[in-house]
Amino acid sequence: MKESDLRKAFQGRRALVAGGLGFIGSTLARRLAGLGAEVLAVDALLPDQGGNRFNLAGAEDKSLAVEILDLRQGHLDRLVAGRDFLFNLAGQQSHQGSMDAPLEDLDLNCRVALSLLEACRRESPGVTAVYTSTRQVYGKPRSLPVDESHPLAPVDINGIHKLAGENYHLLYHRLYGLKAAVLRLTNTYGPRMRVTDARQTFIGLWLRALVEGKPFEVWEGGQLRDFTYVDDAVEALLLAACQPKAQGQAFNLGGGGAVSLKALADTLVAVHGGGSYALKQFPPERKRIDIGDYQTDDRRFRQASGWEPRVPLEEGLKRSIDYYRAYLAHYL
Repeated sequence: MKESDLRKAFQGRRALVAGGLGFIGSTLARRLAGLGAEVLAVDALLPDQGGNRFNLAGAEDKSLAVEILDLRQGHLDRLVAGRDFLFNLAGQQSHQGSMDAPLEDLDLNCRVALSLLEACRRESPGVTAVYTSTRQVYGKPRSLPVDESHPLAPVDINGIHKLAGENYHLLYHRLYGLKAAVLRLTNTYGPRMRVTDARQTFIGLWLRALVEGKPFEVWEGGQLRDFTYVDDAVEALLLAACQPKAQGQAFNLGGGGAVSLKALADTLVAVHGGGSYALKQFPPERKRIDIGDYQTDDRRFRQASGWEPRVPLEEGLKRSIDYYRAYLAHYL
């Protein structure tokens, strides 16, 4: 879709971004405001979840407002009333975190999703909702690449709850006519991601170590993964919101193809112009929920929306390194 068409779809429209101070949410909020939308970014700023006021520093104005609110406790009707779009990126992303605190994960990933949908049903039945899910709903792949017909067999609590969130959205589409689409994301990376730990993505820890001049760990290294640069993921979210063909469906979102973690580490070191890493064994508590090799088949979404990734891996890694060289102190 051309830039002019995206602007036509979003200019003057009212959008709510749940999780709007997070990594992807803040990037999406900035993009929506740039397209002329009136945006409200809502975030609880929970300590372990990745929200960061700096992610929208300098962007708040009459077209982009921020509200700090725990969506588990607030009255949500007023947030969704009159909205044209709801982008639900709120929730808990850490797979290990979901195993350590499963009831909190239930609240953050199920209660919040269902509460937002109920508020939309009551106050904004014409809204278009886009829900961000995860490749983790498939569990350990039986074959590669993984398309949407693959069995759904999550290996951790987070995957089960994200799958429930998907089904809430698709159920409300079928029963109440709520326009809803689901995108199952793979490893999304780029500026504004969490780098204090691996709760959001291991790449953040790698980038931080390189910028600080320290070695990083690569567990085993042979596993295949595919990666989506954050700007490409945001474009996919926009297309899912304004393409009628996407409504009522769950789609995979991938990137430019799978690479091994060791190859990724070598590329990152080369792009950085130096650095080192050590190959280590998986910690036992992480190994039991590791899915092994993964590669996305996202042809269904590409055909439905016209989306394709624009930022090659090396370029995305370079942009990420440049960002944290400049702003690392705001993420520690």
